[in-house]
Amino acid sequence: MAGKNKQDVFAEALKGKKIPMLTLDNKWYRLLDELGKETVKELEGQLNTLLKRQGKLTTQMKEIRRLKKKLINEIMPMVDEMESNGSRKLEKEIQEHKRLVDECNEKLKSYQEELMELPREIDAINYKLMLLTMEYCYDTMQENTGQIQEITDWVTKIRIELKKNLIRKQEMEQKNHDIYAYMNAIFGADVVNLFDLQYDPEQQHPKLPGEKKTPGDTQPGGQ
Repeated sequence: MAGKNKQDVFAEALKGKKIPMLTLDNKWYRLLDELGKETVKELEGQLNTLLKRQGKLTTQMKEIRRLKKKLINEIMPMVDEMESNGSRKLEKEIQEHKRLVDECNEKLKSYQEELMELPREIDAINYKLMLLTMEYCYDTMQENTGQIQEITDWVTKIRIELKKNLIRKQEMEQKNHDIYAYMNAIFGADVVNLFDLQYDPEQQHPKLPGEKKTPGDTQPGGQ
């Protein structure tokens, strides 16, 4: 991506792609560490606000439609009664119901217009949030890749050093074993005290299958 604007490259990649609603996607949240969450915090808040508004308007429209239906159902028998036995009180009730129905219509129209516009706003914010997420993920992967290589190099170096030290350890154990076996054949068990040994080389260096026993193994002191 050298020499290219990351946002332009990501925007090109998103063409024709269906972007999930990010703040409703648990997998999206799992991608973000504390730095990532802070990076997207502003757009995340804007998107959630729009989604909540959309949900609230949808719920309110259902409630208003139910109220409107109830008012209309109540008006019809009032009108029938008004034709046969009109009264001032009944007329006022009919007018109030009509006013409330008109108010419901105005709210429904206003909410419907807002609901038609909200998806465009939501998609625009969600798109910006995806671009920001892609940039964060790209930067994170680049940083991780560098650190992964450093750790890989370190592990390789340590493995080489470990292998060298294991070989040195085995060589020194073998040398001690050879010296002990020789001296044990001459001096017997006192060789441990004679050479101030802190451990028994026979225990530290068990014999390999097929290894011949030295005279000191069975007859201390060569006897």
